[in-house]
Amino acid sequence: MLHPLFATLIKRPDLIADHVSAYVELIAQETSGVTADWVKHGLAWALVAVGALVFVIFSGIALMLGVLNQFHWVLVATPGAILLLTLLAFSKARTPILSGRFTELKSQMDSDLRAMREAAE
Repeated sequence: MLHPLFATLIKRPDLIADHVSAYVELIAQETSGVTADWVKHGLAWALVAVGALVFVIFSGIALMLGVLNQFHWVLVATPGAILLLTLLAFSKARTPILSGRFTELKSQMDSDLRAMREAAE
């Protein structure tokens, strides 16, 4: 006696092909969201790196000009603004990436496994 899955595969291969294609589509939808999150996360870390470098450079320039008795409020405001933007990018970059992903895929797989166990009994 054949397992119901094999009997269905022999009698109706189109059902199995439709089911597999639905899984592929579901995986594609789930991974596209993850890919977008990875890109945003990578861009945020790149912005942190560039912002930190610009902050250090502008702070050095402001320090050199301040030592020469040419101090102006812009020498503090410019590196301060860059530091603020860098800290905002850092807070965005530290957010978790995979929070709540692949839940629909997991529930679908659990449902299919449950149905296969019931069919095997």
